[in-house]
Amino acid sequence: MRLHSLEVTAFGPYRDRQVVDFDRLGADGLFLLHGDTGAGKTTLLDAVAFALYGSVPGARGQVKRLRCDTAAPDVPTTVVLELTIQGQRLRLERSPEYERPKKRGEGFTTQPAKASLTWVDGAPTEHPPEGLTRIDEVGRTVQRLLGMTVDQFFQVVMLPQGEFARFLRADTAEREQLLEKLFGTQRFGEVERWFVERRRERGREVEAQSQHVRELLARVSQVSGAARESDVDDQSWLEDVEKNALRDLEAARAEQSRLRREREAADAALAERRELADKVRRVRDAHATLAEIAERQAEHDAWRAERDAAHRAVPVLAANRAVLRAEQECERTSAEVAAAAQRCGLDAATPVAELRSLAGAEREAAGALAHLVPEAQQQETDQRRVAELAERIARDEQREAELRQQQEALPERITAARQQVDDAKHAEARLEGVQAREAEVAALLDTARALPAAQQALTTATAEAQRAVDAHQRARDVLQDLRARRLAGMAAELATRLQTGEPCPVCGSAEHPAPAEAVEELVRAEDEEEAQRAEQRAHAVREEAAVAAQRAQQEVDGLRERLGDRTEDGLAAELAELRAEREALRSAAEQLPQRTAQLAELEASTERLADQLTRLRTDLAAARSEHAALVSAVQEREARLREGRGEFPSIEERRAHLLDTAARIEELVAARTARDDAERRLAEHREALTEAATTAGFDSPAAALAAERSEERIAELTEALAEVEERAAGARAALAGPELAGIDPSTEVGLEQATEAATVAREAAERATALAHRAEQRQRDIAELGERLRQAWAELGPALAEHAELEALADVVNGRGQNARRMSLRSYVLAARLEEVAVAATRRLQRMSGGRYSFVHSDAAGARGTRGGLGLDVLDDYSGKVRPAKTLSGGESFLASLSLALGLADVVAGETGGALLDTLFIDEGFGTLDADTLDLVMDTLDELRAGGRVVGLVSHVEEMRQRIGVRLRVRKSRDGSTLELQT
Repeated sequence: MRLHSLEVTAFGPYRDRQVVDFDRLGADGLFLLHGDTGAGKTTLLDAVAFALYGSVPGARGQVKRLRCDTAAPDVPTTVVLELTIQGQRLRLERSPEYERPKKRGEGFTTQPAKASLTWVDGAPTEHPPEGLTRIDEVGRTVQRLLGMTVDQFFQVVMLPQGEFARFLRADTAEREQLLEKLFGTQRFGEVERWFVERRRERGREVEAQSQHVRELLARVSQVSGAARESDVDDQSWLEDVEKNALRDLEAARAEQSRLRREREAADAALAERRELADKVRRVRDAHATLAEIAERQAEHDAWRAERDAAHRAVPVLAANRAVLRAEQECERTSAEVAAAAQRCGLDAATPVAELRSLAGAEREAAGALAHLVPEAQQQETDQRRVAELAERIARDEQREAELRQQQEALPERITAARQQVDDAKHAEARLEGVQAREAEVAALLDTARALPAAQQALTTATAEAQRAVDAHQRARDVLQDLRARRLAGMAAELATRLQTGEPCPVCGSAEHPAPAEAVEELVRAEDEEEAQRAEQRAHAVREEAAVAAQRAQQEVDGLRERLGDRTEDGLAAELAELRAEREALRSAAEQLPQRTAQLAELEASTERLADQLTRLRTDLAAARSEHAALVSAVQEREARLREGRGEFPSIEERRAHLLDTAARIEELVAARTARDDAERRLAEHREALTEAATTAGFDSPAAALAAERSEERIAELTEALAEVEERAAGARAALAGPELAGIDPSTEVGLEQATEAATVAREAAERATALAHRAEQRQRDIAELGERLRQAWAELGPALAEHAELEALADVVNGRGQNARRMSLRSYVLAARLEEVAVAATRRLQRMSGGRYSFVHSDAAGARGTRGGLGLDVLDDYSGKVRPAKTLSGGESFLASLSLALGLADVVAGETGGALLDTLFIDEGFGTLDADTLDLVMDTLDELRAGGRVVGLVSHVEEMRQRIGVRLRVRKSRDGSTLELQT
């Protein structure tokens, strides 16, 4: 990396544009940056760091105030750096985020940060020719070209003011954190954690296996009922348990066979007794059934008489139902007469002729009121018109007040409309910037959404590549197998051509004592060639799959590089905010013509409001006049209508009442007529009922109704009589059959004794069977558990050995156990890097200290068993003793810190494999050196520039100005710092 030029504007103390030509400053390989305290020497180094990484080193980077306080509001803060990295000359331009006054109105607005990268000599093939404008893409590209992070850059290229000795005096923990950032050894910490996690997982697995063994042993003890003794081997105990279970099973089976034979004999005797007992029971049941039927003969005759009477009463029941319906009709019509008389308010016994006369009188009175209906309707129309006019007058009066208010508020509305027009113009000016930012975020969001598909393609391509590797390896195995078999078969092939007495074509001997025998499957040359072609095709497929996987990886890396730390959700939220802001601005900008027209409309509305007020007042006077005339006419007509209404609210309601009364009286007349007809029909049905009872053979209708039975009762009587006849026939048929011939109902069978004997034999056999089954199940369970237990023992042994080995290895990797130095893997790697740094720094420290001091790296464990490996002391050659670095004086500390910083820069640059670092900046510290020591330091710096580097020193020491010919002076003033090149 070589710097060419630096431009700063409104940055730090530099209010105006200042340019630093590093090509002129570094022409001699060494230049000095000096000036008054606070003039801005270190700010120039901050500007270089900000242009590259967007941040500044040290505590100044935490303040985030990079803009010059005295800069004009319209002057943007910018830093432009032109440099060459890995042969590519590029131009970086950055602006930090800062607050600037609003162009319109009061207050401040946030100026967003910007960054751009331009290729001076043409862009590389993998980058767009127009350069980069996104902050994250610029940062990733610079870091990739330099090959180091921002922390590594500040430690390697730009040694910050006041931080030379931080690494030298740091304790082990601080030194470990710094080295881990510089050398990127986090992966070794992940290895340590992997071993710990793997040990924990294997420990859980081993414990689970041990618990499984314990559970199996407890289960065997539970099933067998044999307790485990602590002094007996588990495997011997298991064998004894299995033998005892087998002996118990054989004894249980023998007892089961004996008791089964006894049960069969008892069951046969019981069957014979049961057959005889059944025949005796059937004879006894037949005699008992016939005796019972004879005793209940009178009851059965009564059932038959009841059933016959119910059948004869059926016609009488139909006539009775007609009488009941006629009675219900009489009751209904009588109720209707009473209800109609109640609605009319008249006596139900009033003669029909008188009722018809009353109805006619009511209808005549209703007809007399017909001529007043139109006047009542006109009265309602006029009253509605009066109400409408009153409402219109009130509305016009309110409208008059509103117009007066609008006329008074018109100047304020015109002022507000002018402000809205101004706002729309401002929105139109801001719209372009928001749209540009929206396009940038939308492109990032597309990149974020394309990343999952690219990752899936990478996974697929990687899997395809692995399958291609496996296929190629199989093809190679087949080819090698065929070649080996063909070589083995060549001897047999030559042996078939040998002739007795003729020389061998291989060895020349005429004797052939042991010719090779032919192989079973002879491999031909064509088979080998075909296998070779298949292997070549598989190799080609493997190469293509590898290229595809590499391209997929490059695609994913490119997407991740463009995306940076952004996430899809964050970008989507930011894009939504920008779109909402853009829509709001666009909406406001689009309303500019409308708002302009509204302003013109308001300005021209003064005369319109005056005309509206004049017309409204004229209409209001006419409405008031019409309202007064209608009120007088309504009052005059109301007297006539009041007499016609009487006690009713309106003429229509009184007419409706008269007509309703007439209708109710007419309904009473109709109800009286229907009731008389119903009474006549009831008398006729009662005469028919008496005639039907006499015809059916009953003395009276009441006797016929008493003989009524339900269908269920009749069916029940019929079924009972049929059952009695069926039982009698069955009993007689049973006694007459040959099966029961000669059976005496008084015979004693003795069934209880046989049943008891069979029950005892069966229970004994069942108990023996259950015991045999339990013994068999116990023996089977013990055999199965024994097999599982032996399998678990076989698996537990290797698992215990593996876990012990893994536990010991994890302890060693994490600095415990057999690790005597108490160094973890990460500390060991960092100790190796620190040892390299100590070697590189010692060469410069011996030179600058006149051979007195050397760095000594110690990997011993710390006090009280703490981790070691990162100790760094100083060997004093004058005394021959090792001293802590904290005992050095101020000047000696500067020499040691500078040597350590230069050595650390060399090791980090070699470790990262980054760009060649041709430029180095050193800030302050030279004031603590005497003249001789300063000579040694300058000799070391001369060696650096002799190697092609450009070294920039920042110091206000007078002697440095005398020693260095090329200088850049920083002058401080109230108007901002300025730069002056001196030679």
